[in-house]
Amino acid sequence: MSEHDNPLRALNASGQSVWYDNIQRSMLAAGELAALVERDDLRGVTSNPAIFEKAIGGSSDYDAAIAQALARRPQATPRELFTGLAIDDIRAAAEVLLPVYRRSGGVDGMVSLEVAPDLAHDTAATVREARELHARLDSPNVMIKVPATRAGVPAVEQLIAEGINVNVTLLFAVERYREVAEAWLRGLEQRLNRGQPVDRIASVASFFVSRVDAALDPQLAAAAPGLCGHIAIANARLAYRHFAELRAGARYAVLAAAGAQPQRLLWASTGTKNPAYSDVLYCEALIGPDTVNTMPPATYAAFRDHGVVARTLDTDLDAAAAALARLPALGIDLAAVTDRLEAEGVAAFATAFDSLLAAIAAKARAVTA
Repeated sequence: MSEHDNPLRALNASGQSVWYDNIQRSMLAAGELAALVERDDLRGVTSNPAIFEKAIGGSSDYDAAIAQALARRPQATPRELFTGLAIDDIRAAAEVLLPVYRRSGGVDGMVSLEVAPDLAHDTAATVREARELHARLDSPNVMIKVPATRAGVPAVEQLIAEGINVNVTLLFAVERYREVAEAWLRGLEQRLNRGQPVDRIASVASFFVSRVDAALDPQLAAAAPGLCGHIAIANARLAYRHFAELRAGARYAVLAAAGAQPQRLLWASTGTKNPAYSDVLYCEALIGPDTVNTMPPATYAAFRDHGVVARTLDTDLDAAAAALARLPALGIDLAAVTDRLEAEGVAAFATAFDSLLAAIAAKARAVTA
């Protein structure tokens, strides 16, 4: 199927990479991931604790692997068991996507694995676990996901300085994205100043979209209904404006001359939560070059079926700024909302991680019994 018949292929051809926000052992074993790469030109995979909680806790796909791990090491904890299972899945997905990585010159073909969410507010522990995961995976096309908390930002700088690919996740605010981009710049500059290479170090900044509208629409419905379904897109577009300004700046020019690739913005949480909106709203409204959209399965299928590809991301940035400028007069503090969404995102992943460990513990007990 050509890009003219497949909107996902057309989206990739436009300069925005399509990644898949899902992973499960059955899709790897059955060749589903390889089929998506072949059919749709899929260029990456992202995971998070909630995805693994559903995959491992909600299926029997991993039961045999848990039994085998316990047979080798009966004293393994649920956390250790999970890490082993996740690494096996991420490594297998990375192998499928390695040809994509090579064809793209190290830009795409990435698979992301997140540090444990209970480390989100501990810089040193985040760096330590990211190093361990990076070493165990030992693959050039793996990214370590680090949440963009206050503690996460310095961890990003340290990891980039060490040459580790980083996916910075749970970004909701443009200002926090600025801090993340600055950390990424400083990390690469450290390497350059030490005479170390800066090419082949990939990073994305995962900016969450639909959750912003889900939080604000109830307040806007009465006060300014015309803004419903528009604030999340405006917020993301202003993040992209900063990305474009950074790429045009002198600091990035020095790094680019040394072979550095940009830290692309990745649109996350692109599934539509409000059934009154188009199921591809947050995909069609944020199409622009040098970006990534990681789509959950339902959104991926919807865009493949009826998505329309046209450059929309930077068509009217003044209107985006004007929409956000209206919020204070409506009694809405966007910074407070995005702070809350960040905290809720960390808490939700922590809850999913706890449920995941409990499910693994239950499976381990059943195996030993």
